[in-house]
Amino acid sequence: MNTGMSSGQGGIFISFEGIDGAGKSTHIEGLAQALRAQGRRVTLTREPGGTPLAEKLRTMVLNDPMDAMTEALLVFAARRDHLQQLIEPALARGEVVLCDRFTDATFAYQGGGRGFDLVVLAQLERWVQTVTPAGAPLLREPDLTLWFDLDPTIAAQRLVSARVPDKFEAQPVEFFRRVAAGYAQRQTAAPQRFARIEANQSRDAVWQDVLATVQSRGWLS
Repeated sequence: MNTGMSSGQGGIFISFEGIDGAGKSTHIEGLAQALRAQGRRVTLTREPGGTPLAEKLRTMVLNDPMDAMTEALLVFAARRDHLQQLIEPALARGEVVLCDRFTDATFAYQGGGRGFDLVVLAQLERWVQTVTPAGAPLLREPDLTLWFDLDPTIAAQRLVSARVPDKFEAQPVEFFRRVAAGYAQRQTAAPQRFARIEANQSRDAVWQDVLATVQSRGWLS
């Protein structure tokens, strides 16, 4: 079940997804500026992370050796705190929340990349993301997910000189092929929520696609 907030000045939740190197982060700030220019209040955040507790868990998840279940549990623990402390209050205030990755990343990285049980992930998703903003429980999901789809080989080339890689960025290309397949599976399951952005274009062309997608939802004029 989705939030159903798609117009007016109600809260809007947009997530940005894609493998490392796809370029999604470049366009989050641009969209924030465009929305603010039209009078919207915008909260920028990320996963894992977004709160002091979740940022501590992020450091562990990205750097410490652990098995896939421990990883998934820590990610969802961070997500619960993120929802309770930041996302839900911002949506209740009528803000636009732009989040660099959300649950689709868990299904893509831990599910697709690590091969962890998707049924268990789905159960964790229900437990952690069930919220009661108006007294009635609903599963909090983004209103829109922008998926920056890029061939893993190209993404790997982009990352070579970017920075010291974390344990995910250091994975072989085959890992990212599985991650990309995980994203594709999530898109198939929720086509009304997902918008696939062809990330192997010029930065301006990608931005125009992002802009057109958000405009088509009536959130930008």
